[in-house]
Amino acid sequence: MTQKDLEARLDELEMRIAFQDEVINTLSEQVAKQEMDIRELWEAKRLLHKQLKDVSPSNIKPEDQETPPPHY
Repeated sequence: MTQKDLEARLDELEMRIAFQDEVINTLSEQVAKQEMDIRELWEAKRLLHKQLKDVSPSNIKPEDQETPPPHY
């Protein structure tokens, strides 16, 4: 292999590494954004669940308040 071939291969490897670093940084930023979105969605779900419980209490009576079925 000549010196020129080695330099060309080295240049190619350096370009690949630079591209991979850029892709890794982009993916890392995207994962961080998605993590924030997931946290916001979980908080919204929690608040909606609480509001739903406050607005419509359950129509099911506790077992000790239920009347027994007619066959008892």
